Amino acid sequence: MKTLARLLLGVLVAFATAACGSSTTAPSSGGTPTNTITITPTGVSPQAIVVSQGSQVTFINNDTREHDMYSDPHPEHTDCPEINQVGALLAGQRQQTGNLTTIRTCGYHDHLDATNASLRGTIKIQ
Repeated sequence: MKTLARLLLGVLVAFATAACGSSTTAPSSGGTPTNTITITPTGVSPQAIVVSQGSQVTFINNDTREHDMYSDPHPEHTDCPEINQVGALLAGQRQQTGNLTTIRTCGYHDHLDATNASLRGTIKIQ
């Protein structure tokens, strides 16, 4: 009986150690960046994203046509100048914003189709 109890305790400790040792919060290397907005023929996804202060957001154009991503408001583009670094994206291209250092919510849009709600979104910096 004591042997069975020790065996079960050992198994439980092993599972607990394995669970604690897993690394789901470690930064990933390579692959798609965490802070990513994808542009497709149906619009941007996600339309709202939350990022950490000081981070950047990568815009990926998976559409067959060019998009020109800028900060709101249209046509001034003055709310979040860091987004304006994305600019023109040909099909298949990707580009990052500048470092988003001010805590706020930034709207963005496709300058080439500024009234299209599917090509508008927000980046919340916290």
